[in-house]
Amino acid sequence: MFLTILNEVRARYEFFIVGYVVMPEHVHLLISEPKIGTPSTVMRVLKQRVSRAARKIRRRRNPNRLELWGKEKGEPRRSFWQRRFYDFNVWNRKKRIEKLHYMHMNPVKRGLVADPKLWVWSSYRFFQYGEKGLCPPDLEPR
Repeated sequence: MFLTILNEVRARYEFFIVGYVVMPEHVHLLISEPKIGTPSTVMRVLKQRVSRAARKIRRRRNPNRLELWGKEKGEPRRSFWQRRFYDFNVWNRKKRIEKLHYMHMNPVKRGLVADPKLWVWSSYRFFQYGEKGLCPPDLEPR
C-alpha cells in the first residue's frame, strides 16, 4: 500500500525517487525537490494518504474494535507517523551512493534480514537486479 501511494504522490508532485526503504516503523526516502509544492508538502500528503488507507483496512478487518495502532479503548490515541520528518540535502554522487547504501543496509543492521536483497520493501533489487516492483526509482531526474 505504501509503495503504491508513494508512486501516486510522485506523479502528482513531480519529484524524482532516487531510492527508498520501508521499515516496520519508519521509512527512508531519497527524493529530488518536487516541481509542485515542497518536500514538506510531499511528506504531509504521503503520510496522510497512507495513514487513511491503513485506518480503512483496519476498520474493514475489525469494525467493532475501537483501537487505533495498538491502543485500547479509553487509552490515549497514538499517531501512525512521527510528527515530523528529518531531511538531509545530498549534493553529489558520492553522498547519494553513501545514503543509498545506508538505507539499503538498514534492514540488515536491524536483524530483519541477512542480506538487503531479501528485504522486498526497498529499492535495492531495482539497483542490483533491475527489478521494477511497485515503485521503481527514476534513473534520470525529471
